[in-house]
Amino acid sequence: MSLMSATAGDRSFRRGPKTPLLPENHYQYDKHYHPHHHGTEHFEGFDGASFSGAVFNLSTTIVGAGIMALPATFKQLGLIPGVTLIILAALLTEFSIDMILRFSKASKSTSYASVAGDSFGVFGRTISQVCIIVNNLGMLVVYLIIIGDVLAGTWTMGLRHRGLMEEWFGQQWWWTSRSILLLLTTCFVIAPLISFKRVDSLRYTSALSVGLAVVFVAITAGVTIVKMLEGTIKMPPLFPELVDQAAFWKLFTTIPILVTAYICHHNVHPIENELTDPSQMKSIVRTSLILCSSVYVATSFFGFLLFGEQTLDDVLANFDGDLGVPYSSLLDDVIRVSYGVHLMLVFPIVFYSLRLNVDGLLFPHAIPIGYDNKRFYSLTACLMGFIFLGANSVPSIWDAFQFTGATATISVGYIFPAAIALSCTRA
Repeated sequence: MSLMSATAGDRSFRRGPKTPLLPENHYQYDKHYHPHHHGTEHFEGFDGASFSGAVFNLSTTIVGAGIMALPATFKQLGLIPGVTLIILAALLTEFSIDMILRFSKASKSTSYASVAGDSFGVFGRTISQVCIIVNNLGMLVVYLIIIGDVLAGTWTMGLRHRGLMEEWFGQQWWWTSRSILLLLTTCFVIAPLISFKRVDSLRYTSALSVGLAVVFVAITAGVTIVKMLEGTIKMPPLFPELVDQAAFWKLFTTIPILVTAYICHHNVHPIENELTDPSQMKSIVRTSLILCSSVYVATSFFGFLLFGEQTLDDVLANFDGDLGVPYSSLLDDVIRVSYGVHLMLVFPIVFYSLRLNVDGLLFPHAIPIGYDNKRFYSLTACLMGFIFLGANSVPSIWDAFQFTGATATISVGYIFPAAIALSCTRA
């Protein structure tokens, strides 16, 4: 059998009535029973997501924990290469998403995994689901770890960085401990948010999340400008200082951070499927990337300018001491609170696609998870429990960043879109 005939036969099989339902399969389910319902989940009173809501949801997917690592990449790369690579990564991300959308439309696929399956069969679909699951699980564990650091404190290079609860209320062993604070945050903040069955339901929390990221940028820029006017800030290096071969190879450690900073491909289809006008998706992607790139460049530039060579891998840790400006302690607290709440609001957006892909992997022939409350809440509880245990067990968020960024994240963001484009072009 020729390659082309095998591909055609495989596609015919996957589009048959007994095709496994993939993540976002509830959209396929709706179209089967409601043939005039074009890609939007069939909920009474829901007429489709708006342009602005989609922009906020996609922007929230992008701006996660990676934003705090970007100033440290400027310390490695210098200002000019750092800005250049942030913009280049945004352009590559837009191009890769455009490829996914183009071939999804050609194959009538409604999820990332289904377009991978359309190109590479069951094996390709399964591998793409595994990559998304590994990426999202890793990111959510990192989010919960950082939330714990903000609330309960952490140790960095032998130094104790106190958390907000300890600073405000003192050391209370039973309710300022890390595990208790994470448990309370999970039960009373995160659990209600991850219980929504439509991603558009999170549009308001996503808008608030983006606003909190802008608050962080505004405060950092303000403090930096004040210190610049006072003449207490030195101009940082424009280019990397390559004193030896080790310094050169260290430049490449910034690549996983830059890749992780823009990963949002797994949520593009869920957002598009709920749009009133799906043809707006390309404009939504472009608008979100412009917004997020602006936040990234400003955060990296002002963060590195403010702390210079003392910039830590997690720049948030730099905001627990005297900033050298009036109301320094208050500004430190505002920055940490805004960032902690920001991550709590990012969490459900990333969790949404995690749950869909795990369900598609474990129950490929079941009815859509949105129509099965028992499976929906059981899977939600199991995943949240796993993430909670991971956040209390993983020793370093940077180990997680490096692992997911160099493997699953780069596969979802760049390798799969290029492979799908090559496969469809050859076919």
